[in-house]
Amino acid sequence: MNEIYLILGTSILIFVAVDLLWTTIWVDGGGGPLSRRMGKTCWYILRKLSSKKLNLLRLAGPLVLSLTLITWIILLWVGWTIVFSADADSILLTPDKTPVTTWVEKIYYVGFTLFTLGIGDYIPQKGVWQLVTTIATGSGMLFITLSVSYVVSVLSGVVQKRSFAKNVTGQGESWVSVVRQSWNGQDYHSVDFLLKDLSSQLSMLTQQHKAYPILHYYHTEKNSESSAVALAILDEALTVYEFGVEEEYKPNRVWLKEARSSVDDYLDTLHKVFFKPAVNTPPPIDLNSLRDAGMPLKSNAELNIAVSNLMKRRERLLGLVKADAQQWPEEDKRIGGQ
Repeated sequence: MNEIYLILGTSILIFVAVDLLWTTIWVDGGGGPLSRRMGKTCWYILRKLSSKKLNLLRLAGPLVLSLTLITWIILLWVGWTIVFSADADSILLTPDKTPVTTWVEKIYYVGFTLFTLGIGDYIPQKGVWQLVTTIATGSGMLFITLSVSYVVSVLSGVVQKRSFAKNVTGQGESWVSVVRQSWNGQDYHSVDFLLKDLSSQLSMLTQQHKAYPILHYYHTEKNSESSAVALAILDEALTVYEFGVEEEYKPNRVWLKEARSSVDDYLDTLHKVFFKPAVNTPPPIDLNSLRDAGMPLKSNAELNIAVSNLMKRRERLLGLVKADAQQWPEEDKRIGGQ
């Protein structure tokens, strides 16, 4: 018995099992140590290699997901191969029961054991190695089940992420457009149900980001499908509703507060692992175009007093937009979208 091989193989298996379970079933874990570092490294490299003519960031999410799954497979395969190599007589040829001696044969045996092919031209030595083979088969089945579930959950999160972005940018490509669309000629209550729905979507998306940090790396070239840009548009609109609209015309305060809280949770979740606040602040909020259209808004001076207390918040929003390799949404000051 080669104890070094046994310890090394077992250590690899424990490491990959921890990373696999940490990443796939621990909701608040933030990803396993291996998968988390792999995601950050791939994103960093692709950002360095990307350019306006060749945007490689759209490959980041699929690449990180594929590399994570492949790495788990390889480590699982290597770990079990080394464990079986600890005993020269652990694997036998079926016809004459002679021990397997080459690494290729051991790798082959571990491969069809993990993926439960049941070929049978090699068999384990009776006793302990039969039990070890059973455990190896079980680990392979567990890996396949968790991996499929993980991929489905991640892709569902990507769809949710794009859906949230489209629901916001569908109202307009800037906060000016969103605020303008929500004015019904009497007040801003037209946006009440939208705020309720967006709050629910954003809360769900926040939990998905906590459970599956790989969602950070699913990038889109379109601003209209970027959750970072959508969040910036939504929060700037919420700032105007809360501090720029005259009191009697404001949207429902319950849903306004809920939407604000959902944005806070999302920023807090991603700030821990994905972005840093920008060193500068976004452009100031200018209400002149909307006020000229007859909307009951406060003066820019009054709004700026409130916005001055939101400087760090707006820097975090800009940091998130930049981390997603997007541009801050430009204000469309044209009246009526013309």
